Amino acid sequence: MILTVCLSPCIDVNIEVDSLAVGKSHKVISKRIFFTGKALNVAIGLAHLKSDVFATGFMYEGNGNQFEIELHREGVPYKFVWNEGRVRENYKFVDMKSMLTEFNDVSPEISEQNREELITLVKRLSAKSEAVVVSGSLALGMTPDYYAKILSAVPQGVKKVVDTEGDRLNQALTCGVDLVKPNLEELERTLKKKIKTKDELLSGCKELLNRGAKYVLLSLGKQGAVITDGNKNYYCKSVNVAMNSTVGAGDGMVAAATNALVKGGDMKEILRCGVAAGTAAVTSPYSISFIKEKYEEILSSLTVKEI
Repeated sequence: MILTVCLSPCIDVNIEVDSLAVGKSHKVISKRIFFTGKALNVAIGLAHLKSDVFATGFMYEGNGNQFEIELHREGVPYKFVWNEGRVRENYKFVDMKSMLTEFNDVSPEISEQNREELITLVKRLSAKSEAVVVSGSLALGMTPDYYAKILSAVPQGVKKVVDTEGDRLNQALTCGVDLVKPNLEELERTLKKKIKTKDELLSGCKELLNRGAKYVLLSLGKQGAVITDGNKNYYCKSVNVAMNSTVGAGDGMVAAATNALVKGGDMKEILRCGVAAGTAAVTSPYSISFIKEKYEEILSSLTVKEI
């Protein structure tokens, strides 16, 4: 079983408008609502790959029932720690020039009792898991060391996969992590420096390896991704596809990469599967994950080269 831990669920409201200007009235062309959260997206991706998956994390009583409906529909079993308040809502506006403007909310505070309850729940569930995926932001008032607390509850021998950035990622790495998946901007923010060349990119990944990662899977967006263990470095270029949505693309990459990792895939297989899923996800405008048939079609066309 693969356990996914969602620390900050959210509702993404994606709105397409004719134009966007402060103080002006706008016409809505289309509106899509996704009940999401990085680790929940990973769980759905794993379900699409027919992997044995279980989702846990925090949820909110005010509007969390829709998440239960979505997970039931996707065939993902779950158990949440429920909290007072409402799931945060993120608004993403795209105008006719394809310019994206985002307004990201923060999850309401979670009591210390509920924080401890989730740690206990992760400890119990991870004891019968092959891997644990922890990703995303934290609720209001929570400190980055909660990542370390969650991962410290995972028994030795269970693979740990993390998708976050900054101090949260640094805290996670203190526990030893099998796979981290930043994108280039997240890597820059974590290391607090700009990366302009291939050598700087690989050097930045090596810093994460030195801090406690076994593999770094670095997403390069539509350019593909790189994976490294510090000794070998591989690159996989993505294929050109129609980009209909960016919702869940990175989470699809984490899902397929984790699935390959658990199945004993080598770095090249982890990379290829991750790129295929991330690419397939952007072709699905009405889903937060990828369609398995599209994933397999793209996977068959990808090649990996050593760099």
